[in-house]
Amino acid sequence: MLAKVFSAAVSGVNGYPVEVEADVSPGMPHFVTVGLPDAAVKESKDRVQAAMRNSGFDFAPGKYTVNLAPADTRKEGPAFDLPIALAILIATRQVIAIQRDKTAVIGELSLDGTVRGVRGILPIAAALRTAGFETLLVSPENAKEAALVDGLAVYPVKNLGEAAELIEGRLTMEPFRVDLKAEFAQAASYPLDLEDVKGQEHAKRALEVAAAGGHNLLMIGPPGAGKTMLARRLPTILPDLSLVESLETTKVHSVAGALPSDKALIATRPFRAPHHTISYAGLIGGGSYPRPGEVSLAHNGILFLDELPEFERSVLEVLRQPLEDRSVNIARAQISLTFPASFTLVASMNPCPCGYHGDPNHSCSCTPAQISRYRAKISGPLLDRIDIHLEVPAVPYRDLSGDRSGDTSEVIRQRVNAARRRQQERYKGTEVHANAALTSPMIRRFCQPDDSARQLLQQAVDRLGFSARAYDRVLKLARTIADLEETEQISAAHISEAIAYRSLDRKTRR
Repeated sequence: MLAKVFSAAVSGVNGYPVEVEADVSPGMPHFVTVGLPDAAVKESKDRVQAAMRNSGFDFAPGKYTVNLAPADTRKEGPAFDLPIALAILIATRQVIAIQRDKTAVIGELSLDGTVRGVRGILPIAAALRTAGFETLLVSPENAKEAALVDGLAVYPVKNLGEAAELIEGRLTMEPFRVDLKAEFAQAASYPLDLEDVKGQEHAKRALEVAAAGGHNLLMIGPPGAGKTMLARRLPTILPDLSLVESLETTKVHSVAGALPSDKALIATRPFRAPHHTISYAGLIGGGSYPRPGEVSLAHNGILFLDELPEFERSVLEVLRQPLEDRSVNIARAQISLTFPASFTLVASMNPCPCGYHGDPNHSCSCTPAQISRYRAKISGPLLDRIDIHLEVPAVPYRDLSGDRSGDTSEVIRQRVNAARRRQQERYKGTEVHANAALTSPMIRRFCQPDDSARQLLQQAVDRLGFSARAYDRVLKLARTIADLEETEQISAAHISEAIAYRSLDRKTRR
């Protein structure tokens, strides 16, 4: 007999419905799964058999054929265990299903029939709702995440027997409900605050400018200057995460299996800090069946690369495409996927291999050739994509021993939000939403300095040897600084501050 149960799978960060068909007929014992299953899907036959028997159902010898449609799309993972088991129970008439057409089922089975959680539930639930499904059966640990999708009745089932009773209508329960707005508001808080950083007022100001304009940032300073501490607090002053951005970010983390077990929704800006030994596949994403990498997990947040020159150069070079396109395209022989990767790059490095070049309190043991080789590890094209080069000196004792200083993250974030609103209004109707993404024609149109500012910029180009790229970046930074001051006119003070954030350009002229 033939039976059909609906389920779903994930491709990239989007879900799509899957029809699980089971045909059971007399014959030599045989169990085959077709529809481009991976190893984990093929192994489901053993989990399904054990789960059925240990749940009090029969698994009689015979020929079992399971088809996962569409058959030309690769299926992977254990998420089809529960729908396969239910399809077999219906095909063998051990379960009389009264509701199937608008009901989808997903979940992994343990050998005793317990339903376990799987990855990618949020994009799956969203895709099912778009396809017209009304009911979804999942494990209890996936229920909260699935219930974030409005209009979909989510039922958490603990085991195979409970799922069968629910399908038959012998078990009644209330669908699991989540107040999306309340969940978002509760999760939207940061444990860190920029106020915790003592001293480094110049660096805090640079972080505010970076947050206000979406500018990439490179911090250069000796060990212990507070570069990592500053970077970890940058998300706390970024613009408030919208509900749409929150759902986008949660989808990526759900697919990657990186969603915290105690959270159904990511309501704060992500902060990802991979180790310098990471591979390019780990950074960008990849694998035989591609999964999101760190650049996608940092979507709508911060990607922090500590000790930038210690990363493999080939790894750093693959950052160039996502920094430009705000997405990652991964092509394999059988599939091509696109992952979102709209992040702000923050990096840190020492001024030299020993870390103390230019430090008045420590002597540097590096030769000029060693310093040159150390800095040459960062390619020019990558450096060109970083707007702010910030020198972070060691914190003097008077600052360390004093009380906290400066504004809180909340106060700074309010100024950043106001600056971003000005930019969104200015660039309405275009694909640009922040100053960092301005194209050359838009720079000429929206970043016109006044006469005194133009004279100062000319002197900087002549005396400091700014390149054309550095010239454009100074104008974009000045535009952001003016937005923070709520003025449209770019003055000499704005240009002067912007020039201060291009330290590597100044040093190349000395």
